[in-house]
Amino acid sequence: MSNPEIELTEDGVRRSIREARTIVVKVGSSSLTDASGQLDVQKLRALVSAISHAQMQGARIVLVSSGAIAAGFGLLGFAERPKDVPTQQATASVGQGLLMAQYEAAFSQFGFRVGQMLLTADVTISPSRYRNAQRTMLRLLELGVIPIVNENDALSSNEIRFGDNDRLAALVANIVRAEALVLLTDVDSLYTAPPSEPGAKRVSFVPDVTRALEEVKVGASVSGVGTGGMVTKLEAAHVAAVSGIPTVLTCARNAGPALAGDAVGTAFAPVHTRDSSRRLWIGFASNPHGTLVVDSGAAKAVRGGRASLLAAGIVGVRGEFSATDPVWIDDEQGNHLAKGLVAFDAEEIPEIMGRTSDEIDESLGRQYAHPVVHRDNLVLV
Repeated sequence: MSNPEIELTEDGVRRSIREARTIVVKVGSSSLTDASGQLDVQKLRALVSAISHAQMQGARIVLVSSGAIAAGFGLLGFAERPKDVPTQQATASVGQGLLMAQYEAAFSQFGFRVGQMLLTADVTISPSRYRNAQRTMLRLLELGVIPIVNENDALSSNEIRFGDNDRLAALVANIVRAEALVLLTDVDSLYTAPPSEPGAKRVSFVPDVTRALEEVKVGASVSGVGTGGMVTKLEAAHVAAVSGIPTVLTCARNAGPALAGDAVGTAFAPVHTRDSSRRLWIGFASNPHGTLVVDSGAAKAVRGGRASLLAAGIVGVRGEFSATDPVWIDDEQGNHLAKGLVAFDAEEIPEIMGRTSDEIDESLGRQYAHPVVHRDNLVLV
């Protein structure tokens, strides 16, 4: 649950960020690159300086950093960031080493060591991988090491991946039970409209990020280097909020003031009970592979939030997916009700849908007579 000591006003939220012990800082590639899109070492060193000063004040920082492709494409002789996925993955595998070398050299000037962690999205749905990642990051923090986290682009598939480091940072904040999340980008704040539009006003505080996602008009960054637009940053703040974690969004040059709790950027209040990383991944970071269509009775049960989805309530199936893949659960009007991890392959469901558990047990065996989506793997949207 959101920290009961946090006063859910702008001053209270910023004070909680200033006093936070464990902080996740995310920086996008557009904040670390020059006009050509290649890594700008001076920008990286300025960020390292801000983080190091916060660390020296007693904070424990986890840095989620993009920039591997930006660091690698020039080294490989490309004039610009590659567009195709295999070349991006190859470039990232080269650039990640260079990026870490720059971070290691910069942090060593302040007496800090760094540790690299490359994660794939299944860390949030595999209990053993989740625990291993959590233990490693927490132990690094105990040792005074700054974990530097990135998605393992070389091993991540399009089907199962975080997709951008904004969502990765929010989920890492949940994994390490952070007390604050700082999202650094190439704009200084959230605005009521694209900053270039007349009348656009800076939003200094968002008490309810769910409403902000629905109401605030945001424009895309014009940098072209990063992959995470403003909407994904709001989604990340939302994930943090439902994890009980306050967030501040600002530009990289404001990293120091943001960590100090100064009135820069946009502060987001935490709003709900802390949820598990598994459920957060299902709800916010997973990309559904298909759709289960349910009747009115099942739709009502799903909306109630406490029921598993049984085969009897399914009236249709779309897409190709395997057991444990994320899927949409839709009503017959096409409205998304929930996301969930399905327990059967797509081709198995037509044989069981519309049938009770007893009927399935009799004809196919007990191994098929269980929920198609268990309530522990189902998240309302």
